[in-house]
Amino acid sequence: MHHLNSSFRRLTLLLLSAALLCIPAVLRTQTATPTPSQSVGNAPCCGPITSEGRRLLAVLDSMDVEHKWLAHEHVNWLTGEPDRASNYTGPDKATHCSAFTAAVGYRLGVYILRPPEHPQQLLASAQGEWLASQAGRGAGWAAIDSVERAQHLANMGVFVVVAYVSPNPHTPGHIAIIRPSEKTAADLAQEGPDVTQAGAANYTHWIAAKAFTHHPGAWPNNVRYYSHSVEWSSLPLN
Repeated sequence: MHHLNSSFRRLTLLLLSAALLCIPAVLRTQTATPTPSQSVGNAPCCGPITSEGRRLLAVLDSMDVEHKWLAHEHVNWLTGEPDRASNYTGPDKATHCSAFTAAVGYRLGVYILRPPEHPQQLLASAQGEWLASQAGRGAGWAAIDSVERAQHLANMGVFVVVAYVSPNPHTPGHIAIIRPSEKTAADLAQEGPDVTQAGAANYTHWIAAKAFTHHPGAWPNNVRYYSHSVEWSSLPLN
């Protein structure tokens, strides 16, 4: 009987030692391998940036919007350079989000309402209305029903804008261009898409949630997204 008890104790000790040796390996495995929810949360929400998306980024970055299309100067809509004297006090000198957007469209071979068809004054709201009209659809523009879809298309090198039409016909709206970005779903929900814009302040790289702060009530419920394909094969390499 004593021999059996000793054997039983030795077997118990061996099993306990084996179990203790397994614990660190299990802990290492749990630490090193992220859960599915962690992996998804850190992944880009809207697909990778394609080669055309990178070309779109290069175009936006090359426009030098932080030094051109500046507020409170009358500018050439296409170049963003001042075309009136510094003491000019006439119209079309407040901000230039719409002129800048039209200039990027021109660079990409895409038409959006612009001078001389409409003056620079209050052009952003006019562009927003035009994009939603039959004329805009006839020019190749399409409405987008979600911010995720808008970001996905921009990542593919599609020309995508986010527009706000002012409900007051005497106050300006706003329009900005969506930048390709591999941001997460959480960042997209909190910040909106990345944008390039002219306006009260000009930014090559900004976020939509802040781009519309000068327009109370615009973000996020009263902005609209529109897209137009770009014939990259017909454009010179950046």
